[in-house]
Amino acid sequence: MTDQPGRARLFCDVALARRIEHAEARFIGACNDAALRRHRQAGFAVAIAGGIASFAEPDSPLNKVAGLGFAGRPDPAELDAVERAFAAHGAPVQAEVAGLAEPALLELLAGRGYRLVSFENVLGRALGQAAETVAPPGVDVRPSGDEELETWLDVVVEASLHPDAEGVPWYEDFSREILENAERDAAGLVQRYLARLNGVPGGGASMHIADGIAQLTGAATAPAFRRRGIQNALLAARLADAATAGCDIAVITVQPGSKSQQNAQRRGFDLLYTRAVLALERSGPIR
Repeated sequence: MTDQPGRARLFCDVALARRIEHAEARFIGACNDAALRRHRQAGFAVAIAGGIASFAEPDSPLNKVAGLGFAGRPDPAELDAVERAFAAHGAPVQAEVAGLAEPALLELLAGRGYRLVSFENVLGRALGQAAETVAPPGVDVRPSGDEELETWLDVVVEASLHPDAEGVPWYEDFSREILENAERDAAGLVQRYLARLNGVPGGGASMHIADGIAQLTGAATAPAFRRRGIQNALLAARLADAATAGCDIAVITVQPGSKSQQNAQRRGFDLLYTRAVLALERSGPIR
């Protein structure tokens, strides 16, 4: 699929941002449920102000507050309870706030001691008719079934441990064990794709479909296989399947200035909005 010169760019208003953030919160909640079923330890996932506060296990990428600010401002008592819940697990609070959320939310969080630590960009592309796939020389992308889950996990986790150095780096680093746990927990909720270069697994990706939104929930290429067209092939395969499934929009979250953002924009994605990543780390008592 190639970008059309006359294609109308996708504009994101508050209603579209709300739809995307609600889908993100629901996906985090489903992944949290899977994590708690796996390790059978105490965690939590609670709704707050249209979003979710999630703690799955120590150091998990699912430990965050997301989707806030599209159903009014959170009540201070709700925030108190969420902060106490994270503190009970010895974890800081990380809140991801979309730039189109309730304007007073950032001021509210700053007043409670949250500080800005990073940004991430949400990109989107409108989907219509079935999209063409991309097939660079020697690259083969196919849906990945349960029979090769371990192969898919090994490729994706290994590649994620060696991120591309372009752009703003991710705020957090995760261990192999934690990354594998998170990918395994999400595996039953997403469509998985494995890319091979000349028959050798070199990259993997996933996609979650809900309410007409195709969430491109991750893609990674092993360092030795980069700059060979695998990322573009994985992206094109998911877009084609999302269009066939009747989705009207595909979204992807990337680090500002990253190779992933460049690849997505080359495939017709537009910058919809930026999320501010805020962190609260307390050394004193939680009220």
